Amino acid sequence: MEYFALLLDSLCLLVGHGVMHMVFISRLTGKKLKKWYFAAYFLLLGMIQLISDRLALDGTLSVGVGVLALYGLSRYGMGNQRSVSWLAAVLSFYISQLSFGIINSVEAALFPRFIGSPLLYLLLLAAQALFFGLCACCYRAVWKLLAWTQDSQTPYIGLLLFPGLFFFAAELYILQTAYSFFAPMVSLEEVGKHSTLLLLQVMGLAALLCTLYAYHHLCQGFQAQAALQSLAQAVHTQKLYITEAQARYEQTKSFRHDVKNHLSVLDGLLSSGKLEEGRKYLKKLETVSEALSFPCRTGNPVVDILLEEKLGLAKEISAEVSLVLPRPCGIDDFDLCVIFANALDNAIAACRSCDGLKEIRINGKRQGDFYMLAFENTCSDEPLPPAGTGLSSIQAVAEKYRGAVLSEKSGRRYYLSVLLNIS
Repeated sequence: MEYFALLLDSLCLLVGHGVMHMVFISRLTGKKLKKWYFAAYFLLLGMIQLISDRLALDGTLSVGVGVLALYGLSRYGMGNQRSVSWLAAVLSFYISQLSFGIINSVEAALFPRFIGSPLLYLLLLAAQALFFGLCACCYRAVWKLLAWTQDSQTPYIGLLLFPGLFFFAAELYILQTAYSFFAPMVSLEEVGKHSTLLLLQVMGLAALLCTLYAYHHLCQGFQAQAALQSLAQAVHTQKLYITEAQARYEQTKSFRHDVKNHLSVLDGLLSSGKLEEGRKYLKKLETVSEALSFPCRTGNPVVDILLEEKLGLAKEISAEVSLVLPRPCGIDDFDLCVIFANALDNAIAACRSCDGLKEIRINGKRQGDFYMLAFENTCSDEPLPPAGTGLSSIQAVAEKYRGAVLSEKSGRRYYLSVLLNIS
């Protein structure tokens, strides 16, 4: 029985703690595993267990050293943030210790009648398998509720550290006072106590998952608030585009109204032989006309101003615009601003992140009752990041006009197509 218990302890140490801890932290933080991570962690766990057995150390102390070892590997080996490493290490050990305690409670309540029977060995093996399965299910539940691959939740990670430590400390206290570490107690006198402990530990697991669920939705609320602030700023900017476009339109209208008067003055100067004065007057007219013109002429003054401002701030990027928007086209100027502003912001950011050629192309073509906008830009070789607020805003406008959005990356080129119903 001693050799069998040693086998179970070794299996629990290597698989339950070693492999599952490393896989859990890797999946939780989005970092790839390397072979030396396992070797280093197995060595640390073995040393901790050996020293603990030789010196007859308190089980809580050895678990605390194990948490420190896992923190160090996550922080300095995988390069995770300090707060993420602490919480990941605490959750890893808490879940494994909680699963161990739940299985121990089941063993204490059901196994005493099999003491002395060979069937006990099979039951203990089955209990070990259940321990691994329960650990895996709990880890998977945490993966679903927490995701730090985009660093979207790390600013609020401190909110979870103290609840996690509380749950962990409570579980260690139960294990220390009710069980001997990693060895099932099969005493008939303690069946009632272990049944109560089983209920408490299941409630502890439920409390942990509820806490993580609430935290997950809290982070989503923070992200939604940030997105709303970003959208409010974008709305303000696009209103400025529309206001400026209206002002440009009024200036152009006034200039066109006065063209006949300007031509009359110019004709009088030329007729009277005042060529130098005529040239100066003509230069003034050219200056006024250039101030009212746009480098990009799409047929929509709002879009023209937007393109002028966005592309004017990115002079290092070569831009080619080839589109004429129908007037009227059935699309609100505000919605056009949303599409062009977000598409250009993403394209400019992608161009600036790559080396070599920096290029943006914008094309438009009418197809029956639909109008196709095509944006193309150079980008880096890195994989595309998850869709952000900008692309989501474009998608929302396309859906409003019963259209669609298609984005794809081919090599160092990114393509965004927006189909809109303009009927």
